[in-house]
Amino acid sequence: MNRIRHAALAIAITLLSGIVSAQQDFSKVEIRTTDLGHGTYMMEGQGGNMTLAVARDGAILVDGEFAPLHDKIRAAITAVTDKPVRYLVNTHFHGDHTGGNAGFAQEGTLIVANINVGKRLAAGTENGLTGQRTPPAPKDALPSKTYTNTTTLRLKGRTAKLAHPTGAHTDGDTYVYFSDANVLATGDIVTLGRYPNIDFANGGNIKGMIAGVDTYLKLANKDTKIVPGHGPLTNKAGLQEYREVLVTARDRVAKLIAEGKSVDEAVAEKPLADMTAKVGSNETADGNFVRVVYYSLKPKT
Repeated sequence: MNRIRHAALAIAITLLSGIVSAQQDFSKVEIRTTDLGHGTYMMEGQGGNMTLAVARDGAILVDGEFAPLHDKIRAAITAVTDKPVRYLVNTHFHGDHTGGNAGFAQEGTLIVANINVGKRLAAGTENGLTGQRTPPAPKDALPSKTYTNTTTLRLKGRTAKLAHPTGAHTDGDTYVYFSDANVLATGDIVTLGRYPNIDFANGGNIKGMIAGVDTYLKLANKDTKIVPGHGPLTNKAGLQEYREVLVTARDRVAKLIAEGKSVDEAVAEKPLADMTAKVGSNETADGNFVRVVYYSLKPKT
């Protein structure tokens, strides 16, 4: 039973971390495009959601999913604009968001990210739960423009405001706000339809996740279209509900840590059992999320 449980854990965390496995079949993936107005689109395929903002002289793309999907993503972009993609923004370093970097860079696109994304991609990373190692990315997949706290990208008639929430999903998160369209791309600080991943081994923390959502709530109004890292388009009310999930998980796991529970004992307590239906998870996913919350609050020794 332990072997089965640990195997399920490894598979779940591998998928959450955006690692391409030999079993993944991209041939049947379709890129779905949703018009958000004002030349801005949400694009969904397999991996992290993408956001496309079209200007008079080019376009800004937020995240690029997996490398094998580049041609399909390119075709979906061409279906709405003939303008070149001038900038590709990485919301963090995981492969289901940065896999498209090299393909777009070879077309002349400038890859933009928080400075820590470049460091993580260049060095390679390790999954804190499974120990699985992701090797360093090739040079042409690394960001060519990095920033520390905030930056702004400008094209003719469009601006994108980028900012870095610290210690949230990873240590290199970026959110992107297109004020003219009132569209906010959150990266994986917001994941809907399942629990988010908290990459505690690479700077992630449940407290930072909540702080990041609080920043989004201050930025958004009732009309803001919010593109999460994964899951369906949402709004400020949906974001508030998501925050409640994070706070509940933090408080319950923190209580078990204060009681001296080990991580396995905390999982065995099933502190999130009553949230399964609300989140759209199952017992295994509940346990996985307890683990990442636990280790983000109490680092592994």
